[in-house]
Amino acid sequence: MTITRDSLLTLEAYARIRKTDKPAVIAHRRLRSVHLGEHMTLQFEDEQTIRRQIQEMLHIEKIFDEDGIQAEIDAYAPLVPDGTNWKATMLIEYPDPNERKRELARLIGVEDRMFVEVEGHPRVYAIADEDLARENDEKTSSVHFLRFELAAAAREAVRAGAGVKLGCDHTHYPAHASIAADTLASLAGDLR
Repeated sequence: MTITRDSLLTLEAYARIRKTDKPAVIAHRRLRSVHLGEHMTLQFEDEQTIRRQIQEMLHIEKIFDEDGIQAEIDAYAPLVPDGTNWKATMLIEYPDPNERKRELARLIGVEDRMFVEVEGHPRVYAIADEDLARENDEKTSSVHFLRFELAAAAREAVRAGAGVKLGCDHTHYPAHASIAADTLASLAGDLR
């Protein structure tokens, strides 16, 4: 399903379900999140997470005109996986502002060192921040948008139950984690 103006709730309808729907939204988001080390989280997006993000932006900004709604759809729709990939929002989190500043300076280029490795297949490195101009030589951003483009054989392996490892091989943040079975089952639904 694609996100269109007609498929979104009105501001009034969204306001009615916003609070009651929140626990399910949080559970879905949690299911699709993978922590990598202490300071990095990847939130794998899907049509449901992006639809909620658009609805939330329209609600917060009180956007109800056609052009404004379409602008929000155009901004977020590219983050929905299209069947051959996984798309994720990568969050780099350091609560202490001084540590955050220091570490973001050390982690320049980290977004290009993120990978997924499907059991029995070569690593696939992320394509990062495709539609954003990022030219800061002093530090990396604390938020990046990643796309992992998977070959047909790797997609098939995931759907058949192969294990998947998420990792980073940046000099200053070497880490990897196996993606949990329930998360992987959800992510497999993004692939055709």
